[in-house]
Amino acid sequence: MCILHLLVEFRNNNMASYYVNMNKDDKGDNEVHISGCNWMPAVSNKEYLGEFYNCNGAVSEAKRRGYNANGCYRCSRSCHTS
Repeated sequence: MCILHLLVEFRNNNMASYYVNMNKDDKGDNEVHISGCNWMPAVSNKEYLGEFYNCNGAVSEAKRRGYNANGCYRCSRSCHTS
């Protein structure tokens, strides 16, 4: 298991900071990332969503804010849908 997946598993039992990429990817999605993800967007391209126990709450919050949210394949895989 890679270190990032271990970090995600650890954080599933604790709250983690989540961010949404304000820029859409090539599929039209705004990816949601855990703080520390290697694929996190630049500071100018991300919006802080808050602290959540898992990606489900973070994706829901991003959608509530009007983003076409989808979990990052690498750090929020259980919420990655496309």
